[in-house]
Amino acid sequence: LPELTSSLNRTDPGHVGRALGSSARPAWAIAVLASVLIFTTVVDVLGNLLVIISVLRNRKLRNAGNVFVVSLAFADLVVAFYPYPLVLYALFHDGWSLGDTQCKVSGFLMGLSVIGSVFNITGIAINRYCYICHSFAYGRLYSFRNTLLLVALIWMLTVLAILPNFFVGSLSYDSRVYSCTFTQTASSSYTVAVVVVHFLVPITVVTFCYLRIWVLVIQVRRKVKSEERSRVRPSDLRNFITMFVVFVLFAICWAPLNLIGLVVAINPEVMAPRIPEWLFVVSYFMAYFNSCLNAIIYGLLNRNFRKEYKRIVTSMWMPRLFVTETSRAATDGMRSKPSPAINNNDRSEAG
Repeated sequence: LPELTSSLNRTDPGHVGRALGSSARPAWAIAVLASVLIFTTVVDVLGNLLVIISVLRNRKLRNAGNVFVVSLAFADLVVAFYPYPLVLYALFHDGWSLGDTQCKVSGFLMGLSVIGSVFNITGIAINRYCYICHSFAYGRLYSFRNTLLLVALIWMLTVLAILPNFFVGSLSYDSRVYSCTFTQTASSSYTVAVVVVHFLVPITVVTFCYLRIWVLVIQVRRKVKSEERSRVRPSDLRNFITMFVVFVLFAICWAPLNLIGLVVAINPEVMAPRIPEWLFVVSYFMAYFNSCLNAIIYGLLNRNFRKEYKRIVTSMWMPRLFVTETSRAATDGMRSKPSPAINNNDRSEAG
């Protein structure tokens, strides 16, 4: 870490048009950052495409709740197709040489992915809260039409949340992370607003939803025990954990960067130099890494997704079968009654 910290301190975060040449960081540091980003990008693309195709192909996965899951997968894919490759380009060329327009577009799409992810995770939590805690009203609240309108609202709010960056001038190249991204030192008040609106408020809403679900699960299990009926099936608990893990990992991956933002916002000129640059870089790449995790979680914790992943991979050896099954599944649409995302769509099946 001392060697990495020393090399990081030699970079100038405000310099955009840095000439190509030898890196100010040791080769091993560049290799580590590049390896993490390449792995994240590959798993992001493959995993989230598997999620989207799985929902299209598998009738058990085509429900109102999983519309939010597909929307979340799309948000994660955005960064893999444009911003991440440009970050890799800057990594290998030791600076940004693609112009200001490309920088602004990359920063915009990065923000679109991040804010879209947290808003979709919030939407998933509210969906599951309504299904479990207000099941009688769920079918009316989450009809197919209403679900599409809610997803459209999420993306409209996401775009509106990013637009102020262009007026504040907070999208710029940061050579510490080789990215065109949100600049925490652009405006103290705006940085606080971003952390509160884009992270703390959604996290609070999601926490409330999952706490209410946990309380209900515990109450149901106690009631079942007192009536001497069969215990809550292990699959039910695993299915709930699937709901919860996506949120927990998102919070873990993004909390360090948001906490740094709050600290810097106190007094940018004083606090920004006190943040160890290795800590800033690690927090950024932790946040980047989150975009590839959701598809892995679904595969590990949900049997329907896991089976569909295997079917898709197997079908790749028989392209004609893959195209036929996918086309048939896509035309079926979402005609069945809405059911909860990911988990409760097949209660008879172990998770």
